[in-house]
Amino acid sequence: MQLAELNVGYALYPLDDPRMSGFMDNLDALNALAERSSGYIWRMKSDSGNATDLAVPGDEAMISNMSVWEDVESLGDYVFNTIHAKFYEKRSAWFENMTRHHFVMWWVEDGHIPTLEEAMQKLAHLQEHGSTDDAFGWDAVDQSAWRRCNIAAE
Repeated sequence: MQLAELNVGYALYPLDDPRMSGFMDNLDALNALAERSSGYIWRMKSDSGNATDLAVPGDEAMISNMSVWEDVESLGDYVFNTIHAKFYEKRSAWFENMTRHHFVMWWVEDGHIPTLEEAMQKLAHLQEHGSTDDAFGWDAVDQSAWRRCNIAAE
């Protein structure tokens, strides 16, 4: 089994607004770092090289990021123990504060590439039921063996 993840949000400003430059100007480098990270398998992207221009079913204002990793530890190491963590800390400068779950993980068969529709169903499941075997958040995994940064996980 491999780990799929979806992260969604609403930008505070249009993506070409100068106030979004701290995020947009670093997106390619962060994605390249993910692709070089141990345990990385796949990430959703359009011809632009990222996913910011891919419409989320039922909510075109939403921005999404989806990827597949070998395991939770590989994803967590990238998210919390690389330069990505610094951008994660600054997310409130670029994205609305989400009042519901906006990040979900779930297990997929080896080689399966999830669709955005599938991912949104997993997020809806997490929002409705909380963390289960079918869809879960950081709260459902033991982070003690790999987490070095002290950033609050949602």
